[in-house]
Formats: sequence, C-alpha cells, structure tokens
Amino acid sequence: MLTKFHESVQLEWIIMTRKQRKEDKEKTPIDQYLRGDSRGAEAAHLIGAKFGRAVTGWVQHAFQSTCPPISEECPVCAYNEWDPLEEVIVGCAENACVPPFTMEVKANTHGKWWPFYQKYGGKSFPADHLKKAVAEIEEMCNILRLEGVTVQRPEPIDWSFEYKTPDFMSSGMYAAMPRDILMVVGNEIIEAPMAWRARFFEYRAYRPLIKEYFRKGAKWTTAPKPTMADEMYDQDYPICTVEDRHKLAAQGRFVTTEHEPCFDAADFIRAGKDLFVQRSQVTNYMGIEWMRRHLAPDYNIHIISFEDPNPMHIDATFNIIGPGLVLSNPDRPCHQIDMFKKAGWTVMKPPLPLIPDDHPLWMSSKWLSMNVLMLDEKRVMVDANETTIQKMFENLAMVQLAPHQGEGAEIRERGALYDETLLRTSA
Repeated sequence: MLTKFHESVQLEWIIMTRKQRKEDKEKTPIDQYLRGDSRGAEAAHLIGAKFGRAVTGWVQHAFQSTCPPISEECPVCAYNEWDPLEEVIVGCAENACVPPFTMEVKANTHGKWWPFYQKYGGKSFPADHLKKAVAEIEEMCNILRLEGVTVQRPEPIDWSFEYKTPDFMSSGMYAAMPRDILMVVGNEIIEAPMAWRARFFEYRAYRPLIKEYFRKGAKWTTAPKPTMADEMYDQDYPICTVEDRHKLAAQGRFVTTEHEPCFDAADFIRAGKDLFVQRSQVTNYMGIEWMRRHLAPDYNIHIISFEDPNPMHIDATFNIIGPGLVLSNPDRPCHQIDMFKKAGWTVMKPPLPLIPDDHPLWMSSKWLSMNVLMLDEKRVMVDANETTIQKMFENLAMVQLAPHQGEGAEIRERGALYDETLLRTSA
C-alpha cells in the first residue's frame, strides 16, 4: 500500500518523465549526450529532496513537541561586565580535587606549591578548606539573591573519577569557576575548550543548564575541543625559578603551543562590541583567532599584553568595571595602556592586596582582590577582608557587597550593545 508521501513522489515522477520525453524529442543527440540522459539521476534527486523536506519537518515537530515555546525575551543576554545583573551561574566547590601534576599545571603554579601537587594530585582538596569554600560560596549566592539576582548552580560531579582518551589520562578538578569555561556574548553562550587535561570534561557540570537556556531560545556554541595530545604542550618548557618565568614571558613563550586552538573564557573581557584578550598559558593564538572569526563582523577582538611572568586569566590583571573605566594591576602593567588613555578611559590602579602571606594560594595570586563581580555600575561584590579596595570603590560612590569568595558567569544582564570605538577614537 502506498503512503501519501510515496504517492506524491510517484505523481511528480510521472509528470516529470512525460515533460522530459517531450523535451528530449526536441534535442539533438549531442544535447542528450551533454545532459548525460540523466532522468534516473533527476528522479533520485527529486525523491531525495522530498525525503529531506519530510525528515526536516519530522525533526522540527519532534523538537517542538519536547521543548517549550521559545519566548521573545532570550534568557541569555550580556554585552559587558557592568550592566545590571539579572541572572548568574555561581560555581560549586563540592567534590573538588587537586589536578594531577602535569606539565600545564606545573607551568601555572608557583614552585613552592609543587610538593603539594605531587602529594595530592588526583585527590580531594583538604577537607577543612573545602568546607570553608562551600560555606563562602553559599553566602555569596545568598547575597546575590537578596540583591534580586537569579542564581543558578552546576550539577554535582565526582571529579576524582579517572578518564582516558586516545591521547591522555587524567582525573577531574571542579566546577567552582564557571567564568573560566562559559562566556556570554549577546544572546550566545560559548563553551571554552579549556587547556588543562584535568578540566577536559568540566563542561558536563553545566550542560543541564545550557540545554535549558538553548530550549528557551539562546544560541549555544561549543568551541573546537582540543585533543590535548602531548603536541599541545611544550614538553621542554623550562621552569625552575621566578626568573625563568619572567624570561620566558618576555620571549613570548608559553607552555601551550599552537598545535590546536585552546582558550579559557576568563582570558577574555567584554566592553560592548570590543572584546579584549591576552595570550596566556591557557589561551593560544589559534584559540584567539577562532574567537575572532566566530564573532566577526559584529564584534572586534583586541589582543593586549602585560608584564606578567605567568599570564592566566585576565580578571586579576585588567578588569573593566564600567564604561571607559578599568582596574589595571600595578604589578602587571599593560603594554597598550596608552591606547586606552588616548581614548579617554579612566585607568585606576587598585591598592595592594591585604591577603596574608601564609594564606594557601595553590592556583592564584593575591591579586584576586581586584577580581570583583559588578552587579551594575554602582554595586560591586568584593572580598570582605580587602578593606583598602573597598575604600577605593567607596570613593567611586559604589556600594560594596561582601564576602566575595567564589566566581560567577554572567548569563543575563539588562542592557544594550554599544560600540566603545576604542581603536577609532585612539587612532
């Protein structure tokens, strides 16, 4: 028994062949030769086209039947770092593990902590530190909710699980830093490919949230996932002292090669149509070029650099906190700072951090003090212990909210895209 689909295909085939016979009578043998007398091929093309339209319809119907209607207001929208924050993903420290002591981890950590990694790599972070981290992040979430911000959290995962790919073997790390892996540009949420093997599968903690945003109308892009094979890392990267780091940074040499694209989202910072990025230990030029092509022509990618012996994540070095207002780390001056000043930007040097020397900073520096979260142009989340930077924000007539231990990826802000025209203004 023929279905309606088959009947329609058969009818169109009969009509086509009758018409084709009439045309063939009017053609010379050479015309038929040039055409290849390909009635069978044309029929196959017709059937394929009909089948393709039918399959497309079935797929659309299936997707619509399992997803809610797409709302006119996209759930994902952010163009900069300071528009009024409406929704944020805050990380989770539960089950966090020390990453295995691999080449890329060694290149990004201070030598005095290497024995810690050698001893605890692949194991849980010390229980007392995890307990404090969980409590502080929870308090951060409570403050955000009281300020009217919707807070989302990633899925809990056992990060101690060992996994193996054709190129490497590792265990996981955590889902504590969504800013590292997720970036929103307009109504698109971008998953960064990452550069540490211990973070290869970190995206899994965020997938339930991202899928829900997608169902509600957001764009969703996953950058090319690197294989993280040995070729992605400089196996002869010589690190023994801080002087070694300075020398290598001055040479523009990093532990990540240009074997394949890689980047962390936290090496990018947004200012409307202009995004600024640094080449770092976890972000290579291939990754930057992928982002440039992906966001062109609507957005401009500018590479900036610093006197930083170990660049990794831009927020604690160069943090844009308002229109034409940037915090610039005095210990890591920006090589292109004159470009910003000529464009009329206000460049502020934050005060020295107050964090004590004996505080365990296994993967970061004291300059986390300037890695603040803007709720809007007048409200800022800052570490409760960093009183000097609080005073700086007070002088800027900003309201400080504390404590700030934890990190968030801005998902939705209330604001519009504008063009800072930085380079045109400074030209």
